[in-house]
Amino acid sequence: MNPGGLGSPPASVSLGHEIYALAERLFPICRSITGDGVRQTLDVLSGHIDLERHEVPTGTQVFDWTIPKEWNIRSASITGPDGQTVVDFADSNLHIVNYSLPFKGILPLEELRPHIHTLPEQPKVIPYRTSYYTPTWGFCAAHDRVANMPDGLYRVEIDAEFKDGSLAYGEYLHRGQTEREFLLSAHICHPSLANDNCSGLALLAALARSLKARETRYSYRFLFAPGTIGALAWLSRNEDRTCLIDHGLVLSCVGDAGSPAYKRSRRGDALVDRAMAHVLGRLAGAKMLDFSPYGYDERQYCSPGFDLPVGMFQRSVHGTFPEYHTSADNLDFIRPEHLEDSFRILTDVIDIIEEDWTPLNLLPKGEPQLGKRGLYAALGGQKSSGATSMSLLWVLNLADGQHSLLSMAERSNLPFKELAAAARLLSEHGLLAAAS
Repeated sequence: MNPGGLGSPPASVSLGHEIYALAERLFPICRSITGDGVRQTLDVLSGHIDLERHEVPTGTQVFDWTIPKEWNIRSASITGPDGQTVVDFADSNLHIVNYSLPFKGILPLEELRPHIHTLPEQPKVIPYRTSYYTPTWGFCAAHDRVANMPDGLYRVEIDAEFKDGSLAYGEYLHRGQTEREFLLSAHICHPSLANDNCSGLALLAALARSLKARETRYSYRFLFAPGTIGALAWLSRNEDRTCLIDHGLVLSCVGDAGSPAYKRSRRGDALVDRAMAHVLGRLAGAKMLDFSPYGYDERQYCSPGFDLPVGMFQRSVHGTFPEYHTSADNLDFIRPEHLEDSFRILTDVIDIIEEDWTPLNLLPKGEPQLGKRGLYAALGGQKSSGATSMSLLWVLNLADGQHSLLSMAERSNLPFKELAAAARLLSEHGLLAAAS
């Protein structure tokens, strides 16, 4: 058990601003499920944590999927009949359909329009669209920008390349006292979308850095991989090690002002589900959601062949806010204070996972006399233990060898931290031992 926190930045810079600054560096990079944008992103993250890099060759079979060709794009534009540029990839990497086929030609407007995606109900934003597994070419644009394009011929150029290459992903392992693992995963395939998922990448990197200064019971594996195909690639390469994963979280959309939300694992009652329920249950507006097979990479980790105890943490739930998968998901949409709040929630969950244990009351017949042991005095003063008199009584009463500290917190509705502090204090005074 280690009661220590996960570290903090220098006093001159808030933790939230540090995380935001990293998200800001990641934001301009054009990422996809393969290609140099993923590698550039891993380069940036490697400046913060010691990532181990992996490349999975094109054509590799990963369960029912195949690693696709590598995609890289250099430029893309639409030029109107008057010679003016209508849409330009250089202005926003959302302007291209991600994984678009290369194309060069001159088209009349009626042939071009089906290849331009807009959001008429949100006319000022650019949508984010992909064509990973259905080859096509196309652009995305603000509806106001292209709604009144005049008839005529348009020059279209998409300078993109598909080649036999590889899919890249990165991972970092913080080694604990045991080989039992806590998996933390974030998708690395989205281009300039700040909340989904520059926020998740930056937050995981900050969490990994903070753990370096802490001795932990569990080992913590941080995975930065393209959505779906990257998680499948990791699972296929590490199938023999998935039995070591006792807890897991997928992170996305963790930097906006929405109330924190958690989607339970497929199991529904895993320790990480209960720990998150305890933490979020003390926050106004926080939401606990039941598992569904739709979302991010928790779908892969919770597929029936693995059924890992992996849930998903986010703030505004993906697909429910108007900025989702549009250019409005920009750096103004995420804030340092929300990133820091998400970080603290995750560290509280990790503290529960690390510090949970099952105590046994060594004087179970009646209440031990606490006053003569100086326990009541230890509750107050400048060196307060963090425990309360009620937490002492609850721990003593439920320490029958059948209740862990988390189950005591669930039963008593007291904060886990108070019960953990009480258990430490009682142990120091010879009243508790670990149940066998």
